[in-house]
Amino acid sequence: MLKNHYYEGLVEAGCDEAGRGCLAGSVYAAAVILPPDYENADLNDSKQLSEKRRYALRKQIERDAVAWAVGIVTPEEIDKINILNASILAMHRALDQLKVRPEAVIVDGNRFKPYQSASMAEPLPHTCIVKGDGKYLAIAAASILAKTYRDDYMNQLAEAYPMYDWLSNKGYPTKKHREAIRQYGISPYHRKSYNLLGGEELSLPFDVEP
Repeated sequence: MLKNHYYEGLVEAGCDEAGRGCLAGSVYAAAVILPPDYENADLNDSKQLSEKRRYALRKQIERDAVAWAVGIVTPEEIDKINILNASILAMHRALDQLKVRPEAVIVDGNRFKPYQSASMAEPLPHTCIVKGDGKYLAIAAASILAKTYRDDYMNQLAEAYPMYDWLSNKGYPTKKHREAIRQYGISPYHRKSYNLLGGEELSLPFDVEP
């Protein structure tokens, strides 16, 4: 059973990202504030759930949450600031959009930068929790929103670039994805700072038109 809160008595937002290890596409992050005594036995790390279950839970989360939001950082931004900074920025952008102001933040993983909006006198307290998406409800909820909204985005891109098999791999470095990069070159959505061919220099620098 996942826990409700890390910071007792504070309005707490859980954050997680999706798409950090992908070769293509934006990185997505979500921030979720759940009711203080919220219960949902089905919530878990999005990677442990089937696609159908994730989308069903997304509807529940959006219905039940006190507030939720999704933040996005583009491939161009990732190439400029690196994926760690981009993942944190996506979480900050999600927090920026929350309709309810959190008093503390819990984050999946082990790296985060203090969050402070323009209206705040000081940064919010935050705690990084390794495998937090399997320990705390708000982080699990954020992982589901980030994953499903990113999947929607990659499915749309796949219509224009079917050769990369993004419907199946969602931009992750599968063998078929890398073979397509080798054959067709890169799309405008590939992360050029990544080792796209896996052990080889990218010898096809041109962009593929949809």
